[in-house]
Amino acid sequence: MNTFTDKIAHKLQIASWQVENTLKLFSEEATLPFIARYRKEQTGSLDEVQIGAIRDENERLTALNKRRNAIIESIVEQNKMTFDLEQKLNVAETFSELEDLYLPYKPKRRTRATIAQEKGLEPLAKMLMTQHYGDVENMARRFVSKEKGVVTSREALDGACDIIAEWISEDAYARNRIRNLFRRSGILQSKVVKDKKEEAQKYTDWFDFSENAMKAPSHRVLAMFRGEKEGFLRLNIEPEADDAIAILERQFVKNDSSSSNYILRSLKDSYKRLIQPSLENEIRTEIKAAADKKAIRVFGENLRQLLLAAPIGEKNVMAIDPGFRTGCKIVCLNRQGDLLHNETVYPHPPQNDRKKAIHKIRSLVNAFNIEAIAIGNGTAGRETEDLIGGIRFDRDVMAVMVNESGASIYSASEVARREFPDYDVTVRGAVSIGRRLQDPLSELVKIDPKSIGVGQYQHDVDQKALKQRLDDVVISCVNSVGVNLNTAGKELLSYVSGMNA
Repeated sequence: MNTFTDKIAHKLQIASWQVENTLKLFSEEATLPFIARYRKEQTGSLDEVQIGAIRDENERLTALNKRRNAIIESIVEQNKMTFDLEQKLNVAETFSELEDLYLPYKPKRRTRATIAQEKGLEPLAKMLMTQHYGDVENMARRFVSKEKGVVTSREALDGACDIIAEWISEDAYARNRIRNLFRRSGILQSKVVKDKKEEAQKYTDWFDFSENAMKAPSHRVLAMFRGEKEGFLRLNIEPEADDAIAILERQFVKNDSSSSNYILRSLKDSYKRLIQPSLENEIRTEIKAAADKKAIRVFGENLRQLLLAAPIGEKNVMAIDPGFRTGCKIVCLNRQGDLLHNETVYPHPPQNDRKKAIHKIRSLVNAFNIEAIAIGNGTAGRETEDLIGGIRFDRDVMAVMVNESGASIYSASEVARREFPDYDVTVRGAVSIGRRLQDPLSELVKIDPKSIGVGQYQHDVDQKALKQRLDDVVISCVNSVGVNLNTAGKELLSYVSGMNA
């Protein structure tokens, strides 16, 4: 039985045997739609969403367990493992819980606290933490040692405060309360980088912007992170500092003795220097992951709509890949999508050979019995659409603007070279545009899903998660529609459940 079966079943509110059987099928390399369609009796008729959730949760728990084992091994090697600590590590449910518990034992570079400990100031820090001592200055004099580099009682107290600041920053309970404050009230602020205003005009909306970090819509988060990555914006996330200090005060300050004043000083330093930067990075990662997740879901739906666009069916098609200087590449395809003819015309600037282009297009429509014209929506697409709209043909010919995202990727791919070894990339690209009108699904499966334009920020999100989502969508669409065995190519057939390349 899988280690995580019961946990996954409890979280997703389904039976353990359904989870167990689904994970077994995944381990045998069954695909998601194959399990959903052909193994209903083993999964209790779980749908694709539930099966995908089982896979994703199993991957998350596997990664969590791997990290847990590494942390336990590290603490055991240091001979610092206790029964209580091991229990806490074993029941931790999230990465942040694990990392908080590990923080005091994590190998670290030399810090102000470790330098103070090397000077023998840890006992002074412990005495201050009890907050029982009134004459702190007198207590600190006992730790003055020129050999150890502590010249005055003031230096001794400063070192002890550095140690206390680190202890506070490593307290799992305190960190979790501050983390919850960040999640509740953290404000995401965006400012333009000085001297970059002119270059950063596309980010004017974010020059001086702030909102609750956890409530920010995914497209805004991705826009701001992109601006920061390009060096135009400076972002930070922080709740009200006074609220964070108040949380630490309630936990660590026990009375109003002179010792307590040093604890107060230490916790303010701890928050500003150690806790705030650390938790800001953590929350940044969290909101980026949440934004990625939402965006990837949208990209998946966009791809589904492209793939499931209604095919025009078996019609003779002329496809035009528009261009200005390099001309418009024209190809004529038969009803099976086979290439019959290719030509280039130059109706747009700088050549402006419009009359000759119209004559050529009209004669090709007649010669190849063309029933529909596919026009790529890239450069010069609108101008070409206007050109076609002004031509009077001898028969009814429909003209359709086609999304050409990824056509250039296909044209240079091994698949395209195998299909059209004797033609250059411009011809192959035009063929792809035409075939997308005839049968979008069969043509688009030849392209890496990430190369099909599915969203504004698709290159900013987690690329591994994006690939998995888009691959899932392609497999789902192919298996929803089915394939014609007489005409389907290898690329399309390889997505059919139960088959591979």
